[in-house]
Amino acid sequence: MRLERMKSSPLWAGDGFRNIHPVLPRLRDAGAAPPSLSEFLCGGERRVPSRQLPAINPREVWTRAASTGLRATWLGHSTVLIEIDGLRVLTDPVWGARASPSRLVGPKRFQPVPVALSSLPPVDLVIVSHDHYDHLDYPTIRELAKSGVPFVTSLGVGAHLEAWGVRPERIAELDWWQSHQLPNTELLITAAPSQHFSGRGLNDRNATLWSSMIIRSPRHSVFFSGDTGLTTEYATIRERLGPFDLVMLEVGAFHPSWGHIHLGPENALEALALLGGGAFLPVHWGTFALAMHDWDQPAEALLELGPKKSARLLMPRLGEPVEPAQAHELTPWWRGVDLREPRQQSSATPVMTLPKAMPWPFD
Repeated sequence: MRLERMKSSPLWAGDGFRNIHPVLPRLRDAGAAPPSLSEFLCGGERRVPSRQLPAINPREVWTRAASTGLRATWLGHSTVLIEIDGLRVLTDPVWGARASPSRLVGPKRFQPVPVALSSLPPVDLVIVSHDHYDHLDYPTIRELAKSGVPFVTSLGVGAHLEAWGVRPERIAELDWWQSHQLPNTELLITAAPSQHFSGRGLNDRNATLWSSMIIRSPRHSVFFSGDTGLTTEYATIRERLGPFDLVMLEVGAFHPSWGHIHLGPENALEALALLGGGAFLPVHWGTFALAMHDWDQPAEALLELGPKKSARLLMPRLGEPVEPAQAHELTPWWRGVDLREPRQQSSATPVMTLPKAMPWPFD
């Protein structure tokens, strides 16, 4: 049944899924070369912060209902706990130490999650956008499976969830523009286009689908990008599913030679405009060093470019719950992190170790 649904998708290309538009190189024609393995292994002093980032334990706030009915808590990378009209939705949950198939090698988390997985309040739904290691984490899913929480994910990804202990009846797999209503609620989850790829090994490239996800209640609507490059499909999403009270877009782990498979801060602002605006919570940064840029480059770029684009930025500290409808002062809390005693790491010390056969980028 799963394979039949996958092959019946208009996005199925015979041997895997495809993007609607070709993924064009961004600056490759201008001479941007892919980073070398040595650059990944010993890639500069500021790919990770010199100490842990400031974080807040949100558990006390979570005991009180959101006054506006919509609240979001960024827990690191693309993991966000969304409280929407009394329900809790968790996006791309990753508590694992590495975004990697190995416990010993691969991109290592430099920032812990501000709250233990076991300390989360009861979650009503988990969303998994695609199968890359920094979005679909084996130890995290194994723990969540014990709770019986339902999952919504992209076509094909349910095979991983089922193999890791999630009961089949608790999994809803969606093609783009398909929706799933959480039983006994009015919460509707819709999968929508993104521009990316999938795979967890050397031989499963694009074997499962990747999606953005829209979370909608009768009163509120939230857009979650998953991983994506800039695509005109965002205008279509606005027309069919907008407007949005909260827009969560990925801003980290980009490189000119990779083409349009990640947004980066500048393209995230363009995507926000195509989506019709809304309060903008940047995700996919501040946790793993998955590209060559400085760890805080996405935040600094958004701070500079956001006002020029009239973007309403929400840039809370890790674990700091925010309600998009309320006014929030934008404080560059990430500044000063590197001014104190640094971690025991230099530009010659690997921030990650990769087997030579491992394709890049992971995400």
